[in-house]
Amino acid sequence: MKLTILGGGGFRVPLVYGALLTDRGEGRVTRVVLHDLDAGRLHAVTRVLAEQAAPVSDAPTVTATTDLDEALRGADFVFSAIRVGGLEGRADDERVALAQGVLGQETVGAGGIAYGLRTTPVAVDIARRVARLAPDAWVINFTNPAGLVTEAMSRHLGDRVIGICDSPVGLGRRIARVLGANPREAWIDYVGLNHLGWVRGLRVAGRDELPRLLADPDLLGSFEEGKLFGADWLQSLGAIPNEYLHYYYFNREAVRAYQQAEKTRGAFLRDQQARFYEEMRDPGAAALAAWDRTRAEREATYMAENRESAGAGERDADDLSGGYEKVALALMRAIARDERTTLILNVRNRTTLSVLDAEAVIEVPCLVDANGAHPVAVDPLPGHATGLVCAVKAVEREVLTAAESGSRTTAVKAFALHPLVDSVNVARRLVDGYTEAHPGLAYLK
Repeated sequence: MKLTILGGGGFRVPLVYGALLTDRGEGRVTRVVLHDLDAGRLHAVTRVLAEQAAPVSDAPTVTATTDLDEALRGADFVFSAIRVGGLEGRADDERVALAQGVLGQETVGAGGIAYGLRTTPVAVDIARRVARLAPDAWVINFTNPAGLVTEAMSRHLGDRVIGICDSPVGLGRRIARVLGANPREAWIDYVGLNHLGWVRGLRVAGRDELPRLLADPDLLGSFEEGKLFGADWLQSLGAIPNEYLHYYYFNREAVRAYQQAEKTRGAFLRDQQARFYEEMRDPGAAALAAWDRTRAEREATYMAENRESAGAGERDADDLSGGYEKVALALMRAIARDERTTLILNVRNRTTLSVLDAEAVIEVPCLVDANGAHPVAVDPLPGHATGLVCAVKAVEREVLTAAESGSRTTAVKAFALHPLVDSVNVARRLVDGYTEAHPGLAYLK
């Protein structure tokens, strides 16, 4: 089975390959094709993968190419993990937004809109090429903003594109761990959009254990989200929000922390990964060791500004192990082998949330089998969550319209309607700043 990874020179690709190396079953991936626009990054990552594969017999073969059509042709699965504009673009997204006093995070608020406007045209081109060159392939979208990009691609690929994220998985794992439950045996009642969802229940053997957690301030304060949000706020909500909702619930504090930081997250990663890729120019460097060291530093500093503003301290060691690659492998196995499972995924709504139309991509538990991912019916969201979901989905739709039409006016509307942008004039200045920073937004007229 052939797996194509777009963005194959990306830093997290070895996580995916490491997961593939653990799969010894029939019908497993035997051929991996890495595609990237940067041949140097491809070379660096293939070196890491070669060291990963060295002790493993019958490891999947790895080839690399800068030819997109060649990479896609005949693929069974396509992982889309591209970053349009690179980490330099992410750093610019943060810089432009913070200069206007609003959040520049890569998936939330102004930064997410800018990233979506850059990425959507490229993702749509990829979707069209997949439909032509690999019509039977399943596309697993890692590219952020994951929900928005998945929806853009679904307009050309239908249900054959599925978005994944490790945030809901990590959240469910942490809650189960605190409650003394096995995460693999727990049903997580989670619903929302990507980076905008809530756990409303965690059922073990038919019993919802979440009320026990919400009733105990000490338990609530013992894991990442409890430290971020505070026990009293979680008790007020009656649910555990995805960590990215910290940007909404504590926006002023988050913006201040980012403004005061020595470097934004994007700038930190840009410089950190540049050192890694530069080190890989040395043919004698130990590739896997360098990658492991860089990844450990990356994971330990994840959402550091939010944790600092909340007084949450360092991340727990158990939260430094990633997770999205495991979701991807479980998804592939379920489809390729009909190994039925339940995963929290980004898929078209159908009739799951009545406040959204059938084509809207949401993040929700899905039953996965050989025919793809099928969203599970969920209870309606409470009013405060419904309002936020509908507002952000409306913004995503304006982003998609702007990307399709090239309308600058629509782009301004997308920024202005976002809950974290507080003025139409700020929205106009954001569009000015982003079009100046990103040549890829020159299509906006």
